[in-house]
Amino acid sequence: MAFTKSGRVSLVVLFALLVMGTLAPHALFGQGESAVPFLLIAPNARADAMGESGAALADDASASFWNPAALAFLPGQEISLTHSAWLPQFQQSDLFYDYLAYRNHLDDWGGTLGASVTYLSLGEFNETTPDGPEVINTFRAYELAATLGYAMKVTNDFGVGLNLRFIHSSLAPFNVQGQDRQGVASSISFDLATLWKPTGLGDIGDRVSVGLNLSNLGPKLTYIDAEQADPLPTNLRLGIAANIVKSEYNNMNIVVDFARLLVRRYPQITDSNGTVITSPQPDNFYKAIFTSWGDGGLKKVTIGTGIEYWYGAPKLVALRFGYFYENPNYGGRKFMTFGAGVRYDVYGFDFSYLSAIEENHPLSETLRFTLLIAWGGS
Repeated sequence: MAFTKSGRVSLVVLFALLVMGTLAPHALFGQGESAVPFLLIAPNARADAMGESGAALADDASASFWNPAALAFLPGQEISLTHSAWLPQFQQSDLFYDYLAYRNHLDDWGGTLGASVTYLSLGEFNETTPDGPEVINTFRAYELAATLGYAMKVTNDFGVGLNLRFIHSSLAPFNVQGQDRQGVASSISFDLATLWKPTGLGDIGDRVSVGLNLSNLGPKLTYIDAEQADPLPTNLRLGIAANIVKSEYNNMNIVVDFARLLVRRYPQITDSNGTVITSPQPDNFYKAIFTSWGDGGLKKVTIGTGIEYWYGAPKLVALRFGYFYENPNYGGRKFMTFGAGVRYDVYGFDFSYLSAIEENHPLSETLRFTLLIAWGGS
């Protein structure tokens, strides 16, 4: 994706343009509140096909994203890879998203190790001279995250999980506005999660699960200086899943996720002429967990819901449908998702398709493909 930028244009402008480029998973209103919004992109085709819901039905390697505590309930090992052409409406081959995940249950440790790598390519850009169109540098903008996690059962029906993550964002790897700083930044974050799969509840004992994941807790990301630091997209996700049909050849799951971005920014203070007097700093993550509810409250909660049908003994073919909703005053995203999956022996394949309800939406016709191999478990 070719793009021309003057070497004197501020990193803020470039960052804003790139944020708009990653608009697909979250609305501009929400995206502008935090740095590295790619951390919120639904990483696997299965959960994406169910309205981006997975906090309670995370039973594969992608649990590292949806709910790391779910890894505690998974035996054996698995590796999966997801690829998606990003913003297909732009028809740019260098805009893409990749997600690689791995899990391994360690009997000697009494828990499960999970790991993942997320990569978002934002395309190729040209840096030009301040006074003319001469290209002095060509660079590729990208963002990536490497995550390592561990989960264990506290009781037979309750698991806890922890993720640690390294984040790197390379938006403009050159001297920005002569400040001897590049538009490149790195940070760390962590996730805390729980999953409850109740037993002893009669017929529903092994057919309901409830998951909670508090993700992307960490210090702000600084590109130029601390005064311009942006918070990470701290996110609270609550999921509920129910297996409403369970027989030898037919199984059906219903899932719903409620998610809330926990970022608190404050408006700029200006004088009567509109000149900016001060720009209050956004709250640190440990404070924003509480203060963010004062901005929009429950209206900023997004809802993703889906249904999944499996046929076969063991499960062989799956069909999926989902719907995603966001308050019109806080982004207004509404879209439907569809997908299917196949399992054979240790191999699996899933795909999803997103159909945006509004016209000319950058998400429209987004496809995700996931390949997975699972071995050593049931």
